[in-house]
Amino acid sequence: MTTNIPNTARKLKVLEIALLVGLALFLASGALALQAGDQLSEKVVRLHVLANSDSEEDQALKLQVRDRVLERATELLEQSADRKEAEGLLRGHLLELEEIAAEEIHANGYDYAVDVRLEDTNFPTREYDGFTLPAGNYLALRVIIGEGAGQNWWCVVFPPLCTAASGGVSEAALAAGLTEEQVGLITEDSQGYILKSKVVEWWQQLRTSIEG
Repeated sequence: MTTNIPNTARKLKVLEIALLVGLALFLASGALALQAGDQLSEKVVRLHVLANSDSEEDQALKLQVRDRVLERATELLEQSADRKEAEGLLRGHLLELEEIAAEEIHANGYDYAVDVRLEDTNFPTREYDGFTLPAGNYLALRVIIGEGAGQNWWCVVFPPLCTAASGGVSEAALAAGLTEEQVGLITEDSQGYILKSKVVEWWQQLRTSIEG
């Protein structure tokens, strides 16, 4: 009577090895995705404007305040070579930016308080015109109007991607010190850039879940 035990054992061994190789590749891809996301967030400053409420009037006010703050912040950061310089300039002008926001609020007939701060903030993956930023913790210039309980608006103040035309996003990002690989991660210049951002987001969520 013949037996297939040796063949079966060999097949199981091959399957075992294949699973281990697959697991190793999976973990390696995750490490690369997390590294890419972390390195990108270290070169970017987001802009985050929170409305007082979701009323039509408060949402319209949010956009007016955004325009004023974004205009001045863009002027301040025009000559910034990297995020470190951008952060230093913003920190040195937080009071000025807050005064600009308060002026706009009062000019529109509201007496809401406003708080402008620079702090690390967690963002989900977000698609914009011509680029996508993966989820992660980013340094953010935050403008909180009144209760800050309404829908918020966010973009990127450094590099100046909020104000760049979709065709100029790559140039602005490269000029601010992003690598070609990082630009490829976020822009339409790279095939599947949205999928890449989603992969980074998934691994960020997994890491947060494990750490939590």
